[in-house]
Amino acid sequence: MHKQTIKEVLENYKKFLHHDITVYGWVRAFRSNRFIALNDGSTINNLQIVVDFENIDENLIKNINTASSLKIVGEVVESQGAGQTVEIIAKKIIVLGDNFTEELQNTILQPKKHSLEKLREQAHLRFRTNLFGAVFRVRHAVSFAIHSFFNDRQFFYLNTPVITGADAEGAGEMFGVTNFDLDNIPRDEEGAIDYAQDFFGRKTNLTVSGQLEGETAAMGLGRIYTFGPTFRAENSNTTRHLAEFWMVEPEVAFNNLEDNIDLAEDFLKYVIQYVLDKCKDDLEFLDKRFAEEQKQKPEKERAKEGLIEKLENVVAKRFKRVSYTEAIDILLNSKENKKGKFVYPVEKWGADLQSEHERYLVEKHFECPVVLFDYPAEIKAFYMRLNEDDKTVAAMDVLFPGIGEIIGGSQREERLDVLKKKMEDMHVDQEELWWYLDTRKFGSVPHSGFGLGLERLVLFVTGMTNIRDVIPFPRTPKSAEF
Repeated sequence: MHKQTIKEVLENYKKFLHHDITVYGWVRAFRSNRFIALNDGSTINNLQIVVDFENIDENLIKNINTASSLKIVGEVVESQGAGQTVEIIAKKIIVLGDNFTEELQNTILQPKKHSLEKLREQAHLRFRTNLFGAVFRVRHAVSFAIHSFFNDRQFFYLNTPVITGADAEGAGEMFGVTNFDLDNIPRDEEGAIDYAQDFFGRKTNLTVSGQLEGETAAMGLGRIYTFGPTFRAENSNTTRHLAEFWMVEPEVAFNNLEDNIDLAEDFLKYVIQYVLDKCKDDLEFLDKRFAEEQKQKPEKERAKEGLIEKLENVVAKRFKRVSYTEAIDILLNSKENKKGKFVYPVEKWGADLQSEHERYLVEKHFECPVVLFDYPAEIKAFYMRLNEDDKTVAAMDVLFPGIGEIIGGSQREERLDVLKKKMEDMHVDQEELWWYLDTRKFGSVPHSGFGLGLERLVLFVTGMTNIRDVIPFPRTPKSAEF
């Protein structure tokens, strides 16, 4: 007999009515030794199983409790009770996995409210909860929509190296990769580590970005995107940072900054609309949770709109496009800045904007997503195209409510002489990036791209507040459990 997912049964119940089917799942609740709430992870909704004692041995029932795994064979019938459309009259129940009852008491599988901190401690079990089932089904939908968006627009999916000798960001916060015996590291005549004897014959790291390699591919394939793990050895324990995270990075030949902004806006709206269309049950659950969380906050800190309403508004509204210079003027003249309410006061043009400044612009001043562009060259990376004023670069950041920056990108510097001068000024090793410079020698063209942190987008779409709760197994300073 073909096994069905619970999602299939609930969504297409008329097809299965009065037929015997097979379902599998875990017990979420067991009432009156007769009614089992079964869930298999395919949906946030449970399927009610009614025990038919004419066919089921009562001794078997004694072995079933919360978190038991079961195989059920039975007839799909219309439910007579409230809360569900259909149920299964069980004709056969097989217990697939026993529970260690005493140990179960100490786990998050107990049907009661647990803190997010407790859930993180048992990340291997939190997939079985309603909250994290919803979060990770949404994460899947976001990821699928990303691939769909780019595929529909004739982009090619590219896998860039996880191990690299290049530091795309120039920040130096990278995890080293070595095959050395750490108790016997070879040294050269000057006492420095002799990387020539290492596996790759040079110093290598885990990548912080696939952008530079992505640019080289765009110079032949036209439109590419990367989607893979990236790593940053930043000793930060904030709710917005991870040591291991996933990045989406498109690169497009012949696109200027305005094209790049258009692509970013279309991309975000497409993905969010896909989630609204495909994850209704999970979003409704997350929306209710979001509303309950807001009630716990002081009134002035509460969100003005619910989770679903927020997502719908992002899709509906055109993003406000504002130059960095205009944004600085707004911040300099804001009451928050004048009254010293910013943790990092804005003092002059050239300041590197913090999350609190970005959120002020989005949430209080414009009340919609904002795209900032034309940043000071001094605070941006070497590869961003220098504007004609010789003091700003063609950079862009997309800012979202509650998040701040969700996308960062730029038009890339395609002029060899300008790029070399910028690398020299910023002390970027030109010999190390000889292959990157080569792409500016043979048919160089204007091109643009951006980077999206997947977890930040999932954070926004789910209404969660800690980035550790939207990745299956978070990697943070002093924490690499599981």
